[in-house]
Amino acid sequence: MNDVTLRLEKDGAPLYRQVYAYFTQEIRAGRIREGEKLPSKRRLAQDLRVSVNTVDTAYSMLAAEGYCEARAKSGFYACRVDALPAPEAPARAVPAEPEAPAFRYDFETSGVDTSLFPFKAWRRIQRDLLTGEPSLLNHGHRQGDENLREAIAAHLREARGAKAGADAIVVGAGIEYLLGILARMFAGETFAVETPGYARTHRVLENNGAHVTFLPVDRAGMSAELLARSSARLCCVTPSHQFPTGVTMPVGRRTELLAWASQAPDRYIIEDDYDSEFRFDARPIPCMQGLDGAQRVIYIGTFSKSIAPSIRIGYMVLPPKLLARWRRDFGFYSCTVSRFEQQTLRVFLESGQFARHLARMRTAYRARRDALCGALEAEFGGAVHLSGTHTGLHLVARFDTQLSEDELVRRARDAGIRVRGLGAYAAGPAPGGPPALVLGYAGLPAQDIAPACRALRACFGSCLSEKPVV
Repeated sequence: MNDVTLRLEKDGAPLYRQVYAYFTQEIRAGRIREGEKLPSKRRLAQDLRVSVNTVDTAYSMLAAEGYCEARAKSGFYACRVDALPAPEAPARAVPAEPEAPAFRYDFETSGVDTSLFPFKAWRRIQRDLLTGEPSLLNHGHRQGDENLREAIAAHLREARGAKAGADAIVVGAGIEYLLGILARMFAGETFAVETPGYARTHRVLENNGAHVTFLPVDRAGMSAELLARSSARLCCVTPSHQFPTGVTMPVGRRTELLAWASQAPDRYIIEDDYDSEFRFDARPIPCMQGLDGAQRVIYIGTFSKSIAPSIRIGYMVLPPKLLARWRRDFGFYSCTVSRFEQQTLRVFLESGQFARHLARMRTAYRARRDALCGALEAEFGGAVHLSGTHTGLHLVARFDTQLSEDELVRRARDAGIRVRGLGAYAAGPAPGGPPALVLGYAGLPAQDIAPACRALRACFGSCLSEKPVV
């Protein structure tokens, strides 16, 4: 080629970048054809009144990216570069998600009291690990560090009555990740989930290719009879404290579900033990997995409520048959939890600090539960009926009123109070009975409980009856 129409801007981009950009555009557009020789470096430098080094840098970039090739003792020649399709009309920008409204009082169930986090102990453990354990910068075991899994297994055996060995535990970044793995392990199978229930469970399963069927919860939890009539091969249950109704599954129903699982191959129960540590009026009920003699229960848990949601350390205990399947299909995945976080938790568990921390949290949350129950009863009297108060970090308040559940939620929202109705957690028709609100209290400051209940009473007005709820 002979004509170079490039005009350099002395105050613009670096000169070599301008030369490079010019030739990339010419070659892409086909104005410099495949095999055509580019001007020599010396001649182009003279024409543009720049140094040979400037041109050499630009040509080297072009050759490195495949726009041209250098031929010994001959020069640089353009390579073939197919024209790119014409750009489409710019798409409309995806609007940013609206910011969550600010509430005066927040009864959300996902929050915790961050002031109870063991800042000093956690910081001290992490500092010691950072200075004394450089090996943690390398990859660890794909199921999670073995000594952490041993500490989790010991905790589960002692606190939950689980049959858990370290080899059976898989550590992962939260319940959603672990549920996604299970959905892919049983690709195409049908999972039965509770309704009302935790919405993320069915969404995670469906996003990972599973089929979902919803089974209603009664006073004992998921019905084994309805489960047997369904096409489900797996069921997801929260037997210690059903979310959101607060029902505790009695041992009779647990054995019915275990019998269902043992009656056909590849049937499993996924036991989500999400906040079982917080049982205020008696010792925590042993987990369902501890009753399982047929190895059909997949136990999953997390430290989100007992330590903090952002720690993102969850775990599942797999029966031997499923552990072999996990190792075959997913055993090459790296563990999704930082080794420093794993080892901090391991020290926290082994040193007894977790047990002491949990005792402090139970005391604080029990006082908050008592304050909320007392404030609701003081404000609403016989017009409110409370359930699910014995364990966990939320309760259900049913109101004797002609207002609908949606109207109660709307009135509360308009008054700056975030609440959710029980029906919001149901797939399909809302549960029958009086309108009910699900009130989480872990993230509500203790000093706000009484004012929040007064504000609820004020926004519901005179639409409540003093008759006790049946």
